[in-house]
Amino acid sequence: MLDPRKLLLLRELARRGTIAAVAEAVTFTPSAVSQQLSALEREAGVPLLERTGRTVTLTPAGRLLVEHAQAVLEQLERASAALATVRGEPAGPLRIGAFPTAARVLLPGALAVLTAAHPGLEPMVSEIDPANVSAALRAGELDVALVHEYDFVPPVTDDAIETEPLFSEPMYLTDRPSIADARDDPWIVNKPGTLCHTMAIRACQAAGFEPRVRHHIDDFDTILAFAAAGQGVALVPRLAATSPPPGVTLTRLPLSRRTLAAFRRGYGEHPAIRAAVAALRPSAL
Repeated sequence: MLDPRKLLLLRELARRGTIAAVAEAVTFTPSAVSQQLSALEREAGVPLLERTGRTVTLTPAGRLLVEHAQAVLEQLERASAALATVRGEPAGPLRIGAFPTAARVLLPGALAVLTAAHPGLEPMVSEIDPANVSAALRAGELDVALVHEYDFVPPVTDDAIETEPLFSEPMYLTDRPSIADARDDPWIVNKPGTLCHTMAIRACQAAGFEPRVRHHIDDFDTILAFAAAGQGVALVPRLAATSPPPGVTLTRLPLSRRTLAAFRRGYGEHPAIRAAVAALRPSAL
């Protein structure tokens, strides 16, 4: 019989590309991952991997098994959620991932609501960029996470992850009436590789120009402070724009950022996940 734990490693190899990357994600040694995958090949009775020097690729049988592995792992998540429901009141550690703005503005109140309603839960929060959430959820580093989606930027979650919408918020531009009017200004954008960076660049491209980026900063409070100091213009979401510093004017744009709760496919009915999603949905924005 095929071992689901080894199937998870095969799925991660298909997504991450190297045994070293899989080992880092699941906190195994590369040697242990290789041994587990070799054992899976023996269980399957057919070659699943092609090894050429240091390179490992999946055989057609390996790719076929990955397709079935996702369905098996999803069913196991559903079984885990069903058993947790039978046990009753959710309890124990709940690992929550959140992007910095949500961690600062939303999570303090949400965690107070969550622990008051479910005192047996032990929320454990880690800041994480939405671009890294899918890998962290698949690896079991997180149970639920907040991700966001912007106009001009495709979703970052993969088919092993489910999402549930929480809220939408408008975007604002500092000190200019429109993005087109900021064509000749220096820009303050988030670091490359983040969704916020991609959104800002593509919003400018949609207005017909490439932004002249002067500063790369991830924290929106710092971005607004730089804008107040005349260091450039920036796009900020409403969560970050509730108390702009003196001297900064904000123009609401026809752009939005949507925040969603993300969790492993099949795990969404776990009572701890349901409790967290309910607490994380703000009453008003």
